[in-house]
Amino acid sequence: MAILAGQSAAASEEQVFADRTIAAFQGQPGALLGILERVQEHHPHKYLSPQILEYIAEQTDIPLARIYSVVTFYALFNLEPQGEHTICICRGTACHTRGSRNLLQRLRLDLGLPEESEDGADKLCATTPDRRYSLRTVACFGQCALAPVVEVDHAIYGHMNEQALHREVEHLAGRKS
Repeated sequence: MAILAGQSAAASEEQVFADRTIAAFQGQPGALLGILERVQEHHPHKYLSPQILEYIAEQTDIPLARIYSVVTFYALFNLEPQGEHTICICRGTACHTRGSRNLLQRLRLDLGLPEESEDGADKLCATTPDRRYSLRTVACFGQCALAPVVEVDHAIYGHMNEQALHREVEHLAGRKS
């Protein structure tokens, strides 16, 4: 029973935050994107649960199907719990030709994440079992002159190589969240 009470308190706090966020964006163009982004960022695991999406739909009178279409269209939204730290590797053409595939393979190995799928697809969003790290790929950051480009906890790093990426992850490992 105590677990359920704790879950209800967490859900209630999340709903209170959502209510404040919805009120802050009332009547603004593009309000839904802002609401979803803030609610996701507020969640300890940086994702949008089905329950909070339903709640936002109810409170904004926006159909749930429309909310899901927005959340699944934009890569910045997560429907699964994310790690404390996020590492995102660009897989665009410029980054690919300058070694981003090797960066991705090395980081998968370092973090103990599964190998790429058999179809060779480079799209990835995986979180380590301890929820310490999430590894993602994007089609392009739009920073082609800096290729290969990697984003670590929202900081962009250009001209990345395997050794420098390994050092960044080691730095994250030593840092408390």
